[in-house]
Amino acid sequence: MTRRIDLHTHSTASDGTTTPTDLVRQAREIGLDVLALTDHDTTAGWAEAASALPPGLSLVRGAEISCIRDGISLHLLAYLFDPAEPAFAAQRASLRASRLGRAQRMVELLCADGFAVTWEEVQALADGTVGRPHIARALMAHGIVASIDAAFAPEWIGTHGRYWVGKLELDVVTAIELVTGAGGVAVFAHPAASKRGRTVGDEVIAEMAQAGLAGLEVDHVDHDEQERAHLRALAAELHLLTTGSSDFHGTSKTVQLGAHLTSEASYDEIVTRATGVDVLTG
Repeated sequence: MTRRIDLHTHSTASDGTTTPTDLVRQAREIGLDVLALTDHDTTAGWAEAASALPPGLSLVRGAEISCIRDGISLHLLAYLFDPAEPAFAAQRASLRASRLGRAQRMVELLCADGFAVTWEEVQALADGTVGRPHIARALMAHGIVASIDAAFAPEWIGTHGRYWVGKLELDVVTAIELVTGAGGVAVFAHPAASKRGRTVGDEVIAEMAQAGLAGLEVDHVDHDEQERAHLRALAAELHLLTTGSSDFHGTSKTVQLGAHLTSEASYDEIVTRATGVDVLTG
């Protein structure tokens, strides 16, 4: 029987709305065999997910790392790295501190313009790392915006919007080297998601491949069929594996667990390459 593998999900340890415990339980309930927990710049949900792992589900421990190249923000999925490796651990700590500071500054800007959002309530909405979705939820709670999507519009906290504040991001080649140096495997998350903003060109992806990038996340809700076809061809040219995943965030987004899946061949290759930590099996 073919394993059903979802390699990109988020929990309340970052900007998801589902606890790590409920995430692994829901994954098994819908028939997934392998789940990767990839919260933003943090491993805070790993222990809880591992302790709640149901029989029949394998857990790939990972993180989604904030990166940049040529002024364009991009994300790197890091799988099965050693969380204690000092160089990568230090950089993740810096990224989390930057996320916290930028969120606090965005709340300050909103308050300065008379909007009744407090830092204390935003913090209370986050079980882990505070991020823009928690500010969006606070704006919704006060009736300032009608939805999470509305909060991410340019007049609010959308990228480069009125109340947006930038954050620390690692050069993507440096990030790949840190992931592989910690025994992990690096996959470029939603590389062609143009609806999110500018994307890097194929020449940057080729540079990433030379630096040790293992694969491209091809099957993703933010990619259309033309973009997926281009990425598959590019992956073949650069000898990169391809993955698929839901990028599940719980109720804050409409995409569901298992919406897109990774092939067994790509998954097995990721596991073979990793030397940081092992896959956990319930």
